[in-house]
Amino acid sequence: MITATALALGSWCVSDACSRVVYQGADGDKPIVMVGRTLDWRNPIPTNIYVYPRGVEKESMPQEPCLRWRSKYGSVVAVGYDGGVTEGMNEAGLAMNGLFCKGTIYKVAPKDSDMPVVSLAMIVSFFLDNFQNVEEADAWVKANPFGINGQTFDGGTVSTLHWALTDVTGETLVLEYQDGVLSTYRGKEYTVLTNDPPMPQMLAIDQYWQAVGGKNMLPGTVRSSDRFVRASYFINHVPKNLAHPQALGCIESIMGTVSVPLGYEIEGEPNLSSTQWRSVSDITGGNYYFKFADSPGDFWIDLGRLSLNPGAPILKLDTAKHHDILGCANGALEKSEGFKPMY
Repeated sequence: MITATALALGSWCVSDACSRVVYQGADGDKPIVMVGRTLDWRNPIPTNIYVYPRGVEKESMPQEPCLRWRSKYGSVVAVGYDGGVTEGMNEAGLAMNGLFCKGTIYKVAPKDSDMPVVSLAMIVSFFLDNFQNVEEADAWVKANPFGINGQTFDGGTVSTLHWALTDVTGETLVLEYQDGVLSTYRGKEYTVLTNDPPMPQMLAIDQYWQAVGGKNMLPGTVRSSDRFVRASYFINHVPKNLAHPQALGCIESIMGTVSVPLGYEIEGEPNLSSTQWRSVSDITGGNYYFKFADSPGDFWIDLGRLSLNPGAPILKLDTAKHHDILGCANGALEKSEGFKPMY
């Protein structure tokens, strides 16, 4: 049950420059939906993996006004600095990712109002814990006005973010703030998200390049708009009838075209820096794939082979201990008290 004294999504989060792409296909009569994502930043962001079962009591902030809930769905989440959820996927097949969006201005809760406050460290967990699909998440957002009060990280960088959720049908919901106003974009056509400019301007840029024709030329810099155009072209020009292993290879290959070489950065633009890690949320397959840029290969968490029943332990993969882990990492998960949110 969700209880609230109000929602001003407040505080800290780590979700930096990145690219997000949705693959929608089918292996025979079996649908395939996968979400690929890269995380790019100037400084290393320690990231651990947690698995939370159903029935865990959580809160959005340590004081009122806040939201309190008991998780309805188990999930696997990536946690930056062991203090804030960057992204994740729940057992119902809902994936959510937070991406840096320079220029974002959140709606701030009026002073002394009853609008709930949710730390940015917990917003992804809130959606993954409570909703099984985009339709439910969209309905909740429209029925529950909220504001956001983001704090800084990494020496003063403001946490300006937008988010995207995708479910087993391939439908996506984008949540984006501009000048204190929340805009939502919903549909299966929203297969790509990068950083800035806002979605309407980004779609206009993409439309221009569609007229140029990607087989002739594509923009090749690491700028957000260029990455968006490249990802958009490729995801719309690859086969959608691939077998599952090939579909996984396909989305990982596309993420490679929008990754930034390790060690590369542009002075004054921390969001245009090296890709530190990439992930693939295999929504229809139930696996969460992860790879650090300097590790030899991918590892993954198979949610279908873990107990997510109420009372099951919270599990943690401390990547500092397993940086070279390969393959299914279920066996490397250890019981944990859970991460401590940096509110």
